Amino acid sequence: MQPDDIVVNVTPQYLPDQSEPDNQHYVFAYRVVVRNNSAQAVQLISRHWVITDGTQRVQEVRGLGVVGKQPLIAAGESFEYSSGCPLPTPIGTMKGEFHFVGENGVPFDVSIAEFVLALPRTLH
Repeated sequence: MQPDDIVVNVTPQYLPDQSEPDNQHYVFAYRVVVRNNSAQAVQLISRHWVITDGTQRVQEVRGLGVVGKQPLIAAGESFEYSSGCPLPTPIGTMKGEFHFVGENGVPFDVSIAEFVLALPRTLH
């Protein structure tokens, strides 16, 4: 596997209809697209997220698969899912990694670059 063989893109979105700013409850959704640019199938085994709110409080989330699945992603294919994250502040960040196993049985990790969770017009 080469470093760019698995590409992870994340698109966050604030969900005002599920949030309660008066109660310090802000809900964000994020869409994740995992693209397999390698010549072999890979299986996403587990995830690790590091979530930091606006007060620098850090929460780590680890678990098997994503949204209840451990998808097998064929060469040249992609897998997409959506999930969510509540925060006690109107701004925060997430970053993490996915753990995969290639069809050759070799395990590897792919880092997920930090992205910002923020109310619209909170950042300039």
